[in-house]
Amino acid sequence: MNARAGKVIDLALQGGGSHGALTWGVLDRILEDDRLRINAVSGTSAGAMNAVVLAEGLRNGDSEEARAALRDFWKAVSDAARFSPIQRTLWDRLSGNFSLENSPMYHLFDQMSRMLAPAQLNPLNINPLRDLLTATIDFDAVNACRKLKVFVTATNVRTGRGRIFRQGELSVDAVMASACLPFLFRPVEIDGESYWDGGYIGNPALYPLVDDPVCRDIVIVQINPMRRDQLPGTAREIMNRVNEITFNAALIKELRTLHLLHQLIELEGLESERYRDVRVHIIHAADEVQHLEASSKLNAEWEYLTYLFERGRGWASSWLDEHFDDLGRRQTLDLDDLFADTFKAGGVIEGVRDDASASPPSPPSPKRRARRPAKPRRAGE
Repeated sequence: MNARAGKVIDLALQGGGSHGALTWGVLDRILEDDRLRINAVSGTSAGAMNAVVLAEGLRNGDSEEARAALRDFWKAVSDAARFSPIQRTLWDRLSGNFSLENSPMYHLFDQMSRMLAPAQLNPLNINPLRDLLTATIDFDAVNACRKLKVFVTATNVRTGRGRIFRQGELSVDAVMASACLPFLFRPVEIDGESYWDGGYIGNPALYPLVDDPVCRDIVIVQINPMRRDQLPGTAREIMNRVNEITFNAALIKELRTLHLLHQLIELEGLESERYRDVRVHIIHAADEVQHLEASSKLNAEWEYLTYLFERGRGWASSWLDEHFDDLGRRQTLDLDDLFADTFKAGGVIEGVRDDASASPPSPPSPKRRARRPAKPRRAGE
């Protein structure tokens, strides 16, 4: 990153198959802005891939090197996908429809994955994505990168808990574990444990960033819509919406925890609490992703990836134009609004309400403050 960067941010990158090219666009725009420096990235699935490519590029050079590394990676993904049997129909190509909903091979593969376990469907365990990661990413450089902290999330199949892989333990296996959809791939074994996609437990995981003493601004790059205005009608639409809700659930849970933590800090008057100034932001364009069908997450044609890339750059540009001055000063994600329906009757913490008409809680007494001495801040806070 540019040495003149004035504002420091942490990034949380969601997964979503080829829709991760939206995040590529966001990263490209952020890297282009010499007013910013990325301190840490937490990524899951495609977000994890973007994160390790970013780290490799920064380890080997500067922001321009990182931008080139991301472009080269996504071009390699597209080149590898040319040999996939799952392709758009001729009519879809002519009409500019990037969905695979009309692809016979897509539907055949989808049905087979519901009837056969990955070991039966793919007995030789062939995985072109693993080969691509091995060929394109230097994990020694990723682990040696000191310009960027990287956190990759995977889900332990046996315990159901998440594991965060950090520099020193990042590998092809760690990234493949983070992207291992259980109906498509066998679990990835690491240190005697089996792992599935990290999206079930953290998409992306925020807690490694919340505890970061260097940076208090967390920018979430969300590529899976939380809300859909149109109710699902077909069986496939229902399954797709269930998947969206499932892969957003962990993020919503962590955001709710932060919301309650802020409420508790306000109620108890803990001015010196180091979590008080965690500022959460989100780069997302809900209207633009409404029309992106779930099947298009398997479409890695270069035309489609560059289309998503440009949309992601547009998201980031719009967000920076509106909120750059807020970085380091205030949170731009309105958690009160996000959880207004959850706490409609009032806050779950006694004395805290979400409706504007409620009276503010009484400040804690001096005696109560005395029992909670201020914690010394760590360097960088």
